[in-house]
Amino acid sequence: MTPILPRARLTANIALLFPDLPFLDRVDAAASCGFAQVECHFPYDHPAETLAARLAAAGVRMTGLNTRPGGPGEWGRAALPGREEAFRADLDEALGYARALGVTGVHVMAGHPAPAEREAARATYVANLREAADRAAPDGITILVEPLNATDRPGYFVSRADQIAAILGEVGRENVKLLFDFYHVQIGEGDLVRRFRRHLPLVGHVQIAAVPDRGEPDGGEIAYRTIFEEIAGSGYGGLIGLEYRPRGDTAAGLAWMERLGIG
Repeated sequence: MTPILPRARLTANIALLFPDLPFLDRVDAAASCGFAQVECHFPYDHPAETLAARLAAAGVRMTGLNTRPGGPGEWGRAALPGREEAFRADLDEALGYARALGVTGVHVMAGHPAPAEREAARATYVANLREAADRAAPDGITILVEPLNATDRPGYFVSRADQIAAILGEVGRENVKLLFDFYHVQIGEGDLVRRFRRHLPLVGHVQIAAVPDRGEPDGGEIAYRTIFEEIAGSGYGGLIGLEYRPRGDTAAGLAWMERLGIG
């Protein structure tokens, strides 16, 4: 059977995959499973030089990372009025790691603004995203923004892809893109294929996981073989992040690839 998508389009999210291993060892585990690319959430417990050496030794490239989650209850600070200086420090750190590691996508986390600050939060978010884009552009780095569904992450500033699409129009920077996570979009909005088609010009990265358990994509309510066919025919040329929580052994669980048309 002809594969729908090549395995080279996948990047393994080592924040969630290989959970039984220390973070740095997950780089080697991903390489052992045939991945040439990994992404993560927060690499900041390890010096960038240490991580760069580990990636180089394994022959693996880091493709994406997040800004720090901030303090208790924040989960990012880009949309928090009054926290602009803290956000700039987060951005400095993330861009520094991205430059050192050759990362091309930085997910800027929005945070949980207070309900009374939602209007001010939008202005803060737009201004911070513009600043992030302008600072990332000389190095060819894309700023990614992701809706986190309100069931898993209640109170997060951006919970829907449609909401982010409107915000990106206001930001007005070519290197700020939507991170289209099929898991979050299915829970928050649904209508995945048509929504993906509608927002395709804004999509800078894709992530996948099963719904509702966030496990391997061969279970749950999303027909991922159909999703992969849609991606393959869409013109989207970017990577697909495996941001799922393995139901068991990560390597054994990768058997889903052949079943769903990844070759």
